[in-house]
Amino acid sequence: MTEERELTLEEQVAALEAERDERVNDLKRVAADFENYRKRVARDQESLVARAHERLVKELLPVLDDLERALAAGEEHEEAKLEEGVRLVHRSLEDALKREGLAEIETNGRFDPHVHEALLSQPSEKEEGSVLEVLQKGYRLGDHVIRPARVIVAAPAPEEPAAEEDGER
Repeated sequence: MTEERELTLEEQVAALEAERDERVNDLKRVAADFENYRKRVARDQESLVARAHERLVKELLPVLDDLERALAAGEEHEEAKLEEGVRLVHRSLEDALKREGLAEIETNGRFDPHVHEALLSQPSEKEEGSVLEVLQKGYRLGDHVIRPARVIVAAPAPEEPAAEEDGER
């Protein structure tokens, strides 16, 4: 009976070893599948970025063409055509960027530290914290601030010193 028992123990050990080997092979397959998935996602992401760049470049090519025409007009010293060309380039670039989701940050009203960068504060009759002047426009792409608007903010107006008597009476 001990031989039978040894045989069954050996069979059990062999069965357990076979099951272990099968599980190890399953884990190796899962690891290989995951690595292939990771590589495929990275390739897809690179492809998506490349297509986005291509689309943006295609949008900007007409702007480049307009700029070249404006420069050619400048070489001919045709100031009116040069100004018109530069305005055309500006409008084309602005339209291309708007189509990509770029929006100018509003600067009229109160200072908002989330979208404005205060470079200076000046005494003013306006309400404290009001935007007095925009030094550089700010932009957002969707909900993300790409560049805050750089502004001058109103500070409280300085109080006039009370008229002091000099003792000259």
